[in-house]
Amino acid sequence: MKEALARRGRVAPRATIATFVLATLTLGASLTALAPARAAEDKSKGELNFYNFAEYMDPKILAEFKAKTGVKVNESYYESTEDMIAKLQHGGGAAQYDLVVVTDRAVPQMARLGLLAKLDHAQLPNLANLDERFQKLDVDPGNEYSVAYQWGTVGVLYNKAKLPDFQPTWGAIFDPAMQKGRFLLLDEMRDMIGVALRYKGFDVNTVKPEEIKAASDAIIAAKRSKKALGFEGGVGAKNKIAGGSADLGIVWNGDAFRAIEEDKKHRLDYVIPREGSMIWTDTIAVTGKAPNAKAAHQFIDFLLDAQVGARLSNFNKFATPNKASLPFIDPADAKNPILYPSPETLATMQSLRDVGEADRLYDEAWTAVKSR
Repeated sequence: MKEALARRGRVAPRATIATFVLATLTLGASLTALAPARAAEDKSKGELNFYNFAEYMDPKILAEFKAKTGVKVNESYYESTEDMIAKLQHGGGAAQYDLVVVTDRAVPQMARLGLLAKLDHAQLPNLANLDERFQKLDVDPGNEYSVAYQWGTVGVLYNKAKLPDFQPTWGAIFDPAMQKGRFLLLDEMRDMIGVALRYKGFDVNTVKPEEIKAASDAIIAAKRSKKALGFEGGVGAKNKIAGGSADLGIVWNGDAFRAIEEDKKHRLDYVIPREGSMIWTDTIAVTGKAPNAKAAHQFIDFLLDAQVGARLSNFNKFATPNKASLPFIDPADAKNPILYPSPETLATMQSLRDVGEADRLYDEAWTAVKSR
C-alpha cells in the first residue's frame, strides 16, 4: 500500500494507515457477518419456479438446464387458465413463481393486471429463432411480455371402434339427436365457449351478449345430457377416452396425438369439426414479481435454442413455433396433419383474442355453465 501511494507522489501518514487498517478490519467483520445472508441469497438464485400445464415439459430439458446453469427448475401445474390467473392474482403466485405458461388470449389481460413483466430482449438472443408470425401475435406484437411456447388446435378425440359412423361435427356434443357416445366437455372457459360459438355459427371473439348467452346455453344443455361425463382438461380427457371410460371428448390436438400414438389397438382418431375450430398459441412469460427474473430469461432463451425447442415438441407432441427447430422435429410428426394442419384446415380456424371489458360477459357465462 505504501509503495502504491508513493508511486502516486506521496507517502501516507501513519494516522491514515492506522485508520485504513481499522476500516479494513471493520469491513472484514461486516463481510463475515453478511456471509450467511449472502449464501442464502446465492441459494435462492439457484432455483426457478415454473407454473405450467401438466405433461407439457420434458423433464430431461429441466435436468439439462440445471447441468448447464446450476439453476434447479421446480415445476408446478395448473388445470385451467382461470385457475392460474386467480393463483397469481390472489394467491401470491406472482411473487412465488418466476415463469408461467400463458395461453395467448390471456397475455393482454395478465399484463394489464401486472402479473407479467416486460421481457428484456437483450437477454434473449435466440428470440430470432421464432417463426416470423409468432413474433407478431396480435395479443403481444413484438413479444413485449411473452414468447411463443407451442401451438395447436382444438378438436374432438373419439373412439372409432365405439363410434364407427362418427360425423366430424360439433353436433356430436351439442345436438341431442347426434349424441351417440359418452362425451367429455373441455374445462377451459374461452376454448369451451369458443367451440359452442363455432357450433352456433358465431365469431369466437364475439362481444355480443346474446351470442355468448346462446353459446353458454348450448353448453349447459350438453352438460345435462345423459351422455355427458362432465368437464376435463386435455390430459384428463385423453386418458379417459384412451382408457375406455369415455367415447369422445373435446381436447387439444397434442393430447389427442399422444393418445393415438400410444393406442396399440388403433381405436382412436382426432378431427376438426366441419363448422371450424380454434388455433391457439401458448406462450411462456416472466411473472410480474419474479424472484429470479434473470434465470427466467436464461430458461426462455434456452428453450429457444433450435435443438432444445425441437426436443420439447418431440416430447409433448405439439407444434413448435421455433422456425430453427423444424429441421430437428421427428419427421413423422412434421408430416402429421394432427400436429401441423393443412392450409385448408387452418383456413377454417379462428384465434382467440383479448376481448377487453367483454371478459365479464364470458366470466358470467362460464359461472352459469358451471353452476347450473
